[in-house]
Amino acid sequence: MEPKFYNKEQHLINLEDIDRDALSVIQTLRAAGHKAYLVGGCVRDLLLKHTPKDFDISTSALPEEIKPLFSRCFLVGRRFRLAHVQFGRKTIEVSTFRQGDPEDESLIVSDNLWGNEEDDVMRRDFTINGLFYDPVQEIIIDYVNGIDDAKKCYLRSIGNSFIRFKQDPVRMIRLLKFRARFGLEIDPEAINALFECRTEILKSAKPRILEEILRMLESGSSHSFIKLLANHGILEILLPTISNFLEKKEGSEIYSFLEEIDRMIVIEHKTKIPRAILLSALIFPLLQRHIHLLHQKRTKPMHLGEIQEEVFFIIHEAFAPFLFIPRKITGQLISILTSQYRFVPIAKKKYIPIRIPRIADFHLALDFFKLRTQIEPGLQKLFEEWNYYWKKKQKRTRST
Repeated sequence: MEPKFYNKEQHLINLEDIDRDALSVIQTLRAAGHKAYLVGGCVRDLLLKHTPKDFDISTSALPEEIKPLFSRCFLVGRRFRLAHVQFGRKTIEVSTFRQGDPEDESLIVSDNLWGNEEDDVMRRDFTINGLFYDPVQEIIIDYVNGIDDAKKCYLRSIGNSFIRFKQDPVRMIRLLKFRARFGLEIDPEAINALFECRTEILKSAKPRILEEILRMLESGSSHSFIKLLANHGILEILLPTISNFLEKKEGSEIYSFLEEIDRMIVIEHKTKIPRAILLSALIFPLLQRHIHLLHQKRTKPMHLGEIQEEVFFIIHEAFAPFLFIPRKITGQLISILTSQYRFVPIAKKKYIPIRIPRIADFHLALDFFKLRTQIEPGLQKLFEEWNYYWKKKQKRTRST
């Protein structure tokens, strides 16, 4: 297939918007005699006038040829072998041109068959992600009419959608992710393939699914993304407990939390919200209903130890069918959610002086309580009291 070439007057990408370290990686690879381009999401984002989160590079160099060229370079991955070139805390991901059979619908379990530029494009997911950008000549290289689809804000699979989704079911989540983030119109064939292939998602690696969901919770488009997962039958497969809860009247509370998180990220530019807080927003309304129902059946109020046991149960119930939450985040979830009943006890009590507990993740619990005040303004005064004593304790700790 002959590619099309677009110069800077046609694609309007400004070289100043590209990460300097990514450009230096390309220069180093080319100086060593290899081809190297920016590829994928960063090119797409620049075309759509969004700020890229990452700048990925695709090259003709093999991973073992990349590593010696950089002082801090690490080879990672088994299923998908690539190089991470580090600049301080920043990582530039460098992948070797790959090839695959676009007509084979077998699940991809290894993706380390090297190829050329065209091979590499044809194994990618969507046309808007199949573009190379050459920063030296400032041209875009397009094998799949991705430029036209980007201009039309159109999301189309590279090749047959049914086959591509069976090869890598995570592409179905990515389809809805791009719809949520950019408001792109989805090709009808891709929608039909999604409905037909949606149960294939269970064949995907659990860590990949979790990472895609977490990244979307961090994206500023979590509300529309979760709603799209629910509307297209993916959520009921991955997270049936949360999916069922969203169909109830109380389920709207989850969307309220997600809308507030999106507002914080987009309007307040809070891009470092801890993942445990994001996951807490998904299951706190479900926990609230569960605790309320238990409380109605009891003659005595539940103490925090009992509540902690129910928190663990809800975390397992909500995520365990498919997703495995890392131990550290699970511990933070338990601390965050249990502490909400320290702030707001189940049973009304006479005033008890506020005592800040010695809990490592208490600040996360307080941050989530602050998030709750945006959903329930009546909690604002109580949050301010807890926050006052928390800051007071922190100040006293620093002075000793």
